[in-house]
Amino acid sequence: MAANPNSTAGKPDGKSPGGPLALGSALLLALLALFESGGSTVTIVYADKLAGGLPTVCDGLTRHVSDTPIIVGERWSKEKCRVETERAVAKVQRQLMKCFRIEPPQRVFDAASSHAWNLGATATCGSSSMTAWNAGRWDLGCRRLQLSDDGRPVWSYVKAGVAADGKPVYRFVQGLANRRAKERALCEGRA
Repeated sequence: MAANPNSTAGKPDGKSPGGPLALGSALLLALLALFESGGSTVTIVYADKLAGGLPTVCDGLTRHVSDTPIIVGERWSKEKCRVETERAVAKVQRQLMKCFRIEPPQRVFDAASSHAWNLGATATCGSSSMTAWNAGRWDLGCRRLQLSDDGRPVWSYVKAGVAADGKPVYRFVQGLANRRAKERALCEGRA
């Protein structure tokens, strides 16, 4: 297999070839808008059913990423959505940056940022993808955003209840699987 030209493994400064990472890149913001609101910013706060009724607005803003109160039924302007989304994305990305021991290529950082936006920086930082990226194995980390090492979908399930034995029951969600596939494509430079 040919060496990955975007890998920073073994480079003394750990820098990616494109220069410093961009926070809130245009590609990432467009991707979040597509994933979270189908490309049309949602300006009325709604209770996200997949997230257990979590109040959500704009392009996926929730209390988990924003410091601004988000109240179901409240109406936000597109400008408020833009400002709050940019602020929240930068906050999530700063949390994520602390997890990378090697500076990633922008495409990897953007895919990891989308994953963290959807699942939380803690989940992304603790993922097998991050383990691979921190070993300089960019493509393996990208694959692990979507699939386990044995080929099963990952990060594509929501809690659907509790079994009789008290263990959580999870339900596969095709929309989440589609998102993971797009994140992987972005991460691998195919998007």
